[in-house]
This record gives sequence, structure tokens and C-alpha cells, in this order.
Amino acid sequence: MANKKKEDNIEEGANAPETDVTNGEPSVVETVLETAASAASTVANAVSSGASALVSAVTGDGSTSAAKKGKRAERVGVVASDKMTKTVVVRVDRLVKHPTYRKYVKRRKKFMAHDELGAKTGDKVRIIETRPLSARKRWRVVEIIQKAEL
Repeated sequence: MANKKKEDNIEEGANAPETDVTNGEPSVVETVLETAASAASTVANAVSSGASALVSAVTGDGSTSAAKKGKRAERVGVVASDKMTKTVVVRVDRLVKHPTYRKYVKRRKKFMAHDELGAKTGDKVRIIETRPLSARKRWRVVEIIQKAEL
């Protein structure tokens, strides 16, 4: 009789149901499997979003919100002076409507910009905001749009 009882216990262990019959709750094994599956899906989502952000950063596509960090200020102006080494003075003109007279007034501002491209006086250039390079230089020449006429 003891042997028969032992065999019944072995069969019950082998054929144990996945849910506990008495409480109707999932077993420990089932809970662990669900947790592992949710963790795996979370990791997969993180990897795919990281990969898409990396691809968009490499290709230049700013479709993801993580890639949209902020845009640096850009200006287009004419080189007023190129007498310094690797530095040009860029004059940027803009039109502003006068608040009282409603007439457009021309405003000019000069920016000192770092120049690795070799822009000459009279060239139309695009400059971009950058970190401070010297006491007064916070801009960098990105491209020469139009060469000066000789």
C-alpha cells in the first residue's frame, strides 16, 4: 500500500496542472514565464527604437523625437572683411517693420565667424552658431553660397 501511494504521488507530480486548482491562480512557473516574456519584449522594443534612432542619425532623417534635439541658428550674409587669419567678418542684413510707421527698415549686424573654407570679401556665405571660439567669435562659416564678382 505504501508503494501504491508513492506511485500516485509521482503521477500527480508528473501530470501537475499549470494552474492551482484550489485557488484558480497561475502557478509560479507560469508567472516566471510571463515575466520573462514581457522582459524580452521590452528589451526588443528598446533595441529596435535605439536602432531606428541610430539609423535616422546616420542618414540624417529627423523622424524620431529623440533625434530632434534643437537647431542651431543660421544666418546668410556677405563677407565684409577677411583680413584676419581663419576669421571673417560677415555682415547680415535684415528688414524689420517699424512699429509706428509700418515701413520696412534695413538693419545690419556684423558677426565674426571662423573660416576654414577661405571666403573672400564680397562672398555670400552661410554661417552657423557654434561654441565660443574666442572672445568675440561664436559663428562658423558652413558654406560659400556665391563667390564675389571680381
